[in-house]
Amino acid sequence: HYLILSIGFVLAATALGIDLTKLAIVGGALGIGIGLGLQGIVNNFFSGLIIMLDKSLKVGDFIELSDGLVGEVIRINIRSTIVRTNDNVDMLIPNAEFVSSRVTNWTLEENIRRFRVPFSVAYGSDKNLVRKAAIEAAFSVPLTLEDKARAPSVWMTGFGDSSLEFVLAVWVVSDAVKRPSHMMSEYLWAIDDAFRQYKIEIPFPQRDLHLRSGLPNTENKE
Repeated sequence: HYLILSIGFVLAATALGIDLTKLAIVGGALGIGIGLGLQGIVNNFFSGLIIMLDKSLKVGDFIELSDGLVGEVIRINIRSTIVRTNDNVDMLIPNAEFVSSRVTNWTLEENIRRFRVPFSVAYGSDKNLVRKAAIEAAFSVPLTLEDKARAPSVWMTGFGDSSLEFVLAVWVVSDAVKRPSHMMSEYLWAIDDAFRQYKIEIPFPQRDLHLRSGLPNTENKE
């Protein structure tokens, strides 16, 4: 659009017999002054053009910025992009931030993704039973993708201070990708219900207290 306007202006000036050489000199001087005073606006302007031409960001994408902001792209303007969070708050983000910073686009190529839910159980728990309970919990949540090639899985990730650490890796449907907090709540709720059913203990912090004998008697002697 702006390229067509620029070409049209040049053609019109040429047709009217205006000497573009002098205009170019004046325009260059003005350009330097405007560039120094409005470099932020100019940066955002060209960043907006890059976003529109690059197609790496489009309306409807669910993104996460480097500062942790998560939301859906509502509109891409020349100067800024409007991102709506899950709390229905519209954020105006300068376009330069999308070009110069890291942006995670959760829905760039595909609308489904794998979601990881960390959880822990008490030491001494049956690990096979833990896996069975977590898998059943995943399938009980309607958000779980029904695809044999992308079935839920349970990974043991470490030994904690008071617990065995696990992660439930589950693929979710496209409608749920834009609601990460809701997904976390649904799967944790289901895991807790499954653990109660199978009587699997959820750990709590524990400390061992050791008493040493032979300490000197500090009582006052008469």
